[in-house]
Amino acid sequence: MKQEELIRAAKAGDADAFTELYKEIYRDLYHFAYYMLKHAEDAKDAVSDAVMDAWASIRTLRKEEAFKSWMFAILSNKCKVKLREYANYPGELTEALADTLQSPDGVISPEHLQLREEFLKLQETDRLIIGLHLFAGYKTRELAEVLHMNANTVRSRESRALKRLGEALN
Repeated sequence: MKQEELIRAAKAGDADAFTELYKEIYRDLYHFAYYMLKHAEDAKDAVSDAVMDAWASIRTLRKEEAFKSWMFAILSNKCKVKLREYANYPGELTEALADTLQSPDGVISPEHLQLREEFLKLQETDRLIIGLHLFAGYKTRELAEVLHMNANTVRSRESRALKRLGEALN
């Protein structure tokens, strides 16, 4: 079944069709949440919450071609809520929690750790821009709309953030 057909079926209440759609983008959703939240379990929880919300409101999706960006918008909001919770957390995250960081396949390369460490040093908006562009495939215009920014600002912030990442890794 084509993606548009799966989306129409999901909107009509077909859970199997929604599951197929979810399977196609799970890795990208997880990677985005993981890079935003810094913790594997929190990333899984955010993705799970986003998927449940998406299933509950799939009938409100207006354009079938916007499914992926719609899913990432829901996930982005879940991540923002979790980041606010982190800010209100009364203490430091424990080393034990930090040690739970891992990729979906359980393997972490030293390069991945370094990239992730540098990514997390970026401002939240810059992380959102890069994450939504790389993992969700958002275009500059779409990012500008989602983030309520000028498209030129999005381009320049992304360019500067990528330059910082490149310099830090060299």
